[in-house]
Amino acid sequence: MAFLFGAACTIEISIGDADTRRYVDLPIENSTNLLTVPLYVGDETVKGSVKVSPVTKGKKMDHQGIQIELIGQIDMFYERGNSFEFLSMSKDLEAPGDLTAEKEYPFEFLNVEKQFESYNGINVRLRYFLKVTVKRGLVSNVVKEQDLWVRNFTNVPEVNHPIKMEVGIEDCLHIEFEYNRSKYHMKDVIIGKIYFLLVRIKIKHMELAIIKRESTGSGPNLYNESETVTKYEIMDGAPVRGESIPIRLFLSPFELTPTYKSISNKFSLKYYLNLVLVDEDDRRYFKQQEIILWRKNEKKRTKKGGRKAKTGEKEGTDAAVEQPAPSATKAPEAEKPVEKEEKPASIPAAAAPSQVEEKGLFDG
Repeated sequence: MAFLFGAACTIEISIGDADTRRYVDLPIENSTNLLTVPLYVGDETVKGSVKVSPVTKGKKMDHQGIQIELIGQIDMFYERGNSFEFLSMSKDLEAPGDLTAEKEYPFEFLNVEKQFESYNGINVRLRYFLKVTVKRGLVSNVVKEQDLWVRNFTNVPEVNHPIKMEVGIEDCLHIEFEYNRSKYHMKDVIIGKIYFLLVRIKIKHMELAIIKRESTGSGPNLYNESETVTKYEIMDGAPVRGESIPIRLFLSPFELTPTYKSISNKFSLKYYLNLVLVDEDDRRYFKQQEIILWRKNEKKRTKKGGRKAKTGEKEGTDAAVEQPAPSATKAPEAEKPVEKEEKPASIPAAAAPSQVEEKGLFDG
């Protein structure tokens, strides 16, 4: 049997425009190394060649056909072996026969619509890959896979209203917060302000965080995982009535993805701005507001226009770093701060601040 003696042939997949295409580095599960994969945008054509070589030169290897597939697949990490394919295309490279020497087969999947972006999350992964199969009949098939990474650009939203809301705890704290937009591209700047209308609580400091919330499954099998992308202090000390605190948060340094809404009814990804006030007794008062993130088209500037994107320049998205060519490198050791989801509590109108340790600010 094939599994006793190893594979009867080797398979090598080459990308057609490997010298000019950009690459991204992805973490490998249970490894400190990184996997370098080619980057595709939108409906770009996927083309290249496949080399199949018998392990023993000159020895005939029978096969039942050679096939290549382009697959788009969603994997749920808590349902190992239960994958959902949303894209599947195949081409026959050779009919059944035999192989005695190395042979190369060109392939091309022309203008394939790749409707979803690649994503590596906490409980779910969306991946695209090429799969070459040498069918062996009674013995095990020989299979080789090549991962691809896909990004999709979005047009500028036609409607992008500012966010403005008054929240607080009755007779204790009333604040008004305002953000300049509700939709931001991933290199954008969030600008806003916090205005104190009523302050009868001794506030110690105030902080703003970006929360990423991944939702997978549905119904009783719904899983929510929240992760703090960044958190920083925007005020230190007690505010007074009428005081205004400015907000300016740059998104480009952080590893972000676009907002995903019900991808094939399997998972969603949302982002929130979490405003937290902490009093002198370390009680926390917070309010979350959802924002929409989208991917802006990366337009390279000419010499007249100024700066042009550098090869290998890091882009804060998808935990992927662009590289000029494939290579195996060590992954940087960095801890990712993770916070469990905070559930705002319903605060009765007459509740005094000392009655709860953590409070959600209700809308005014």
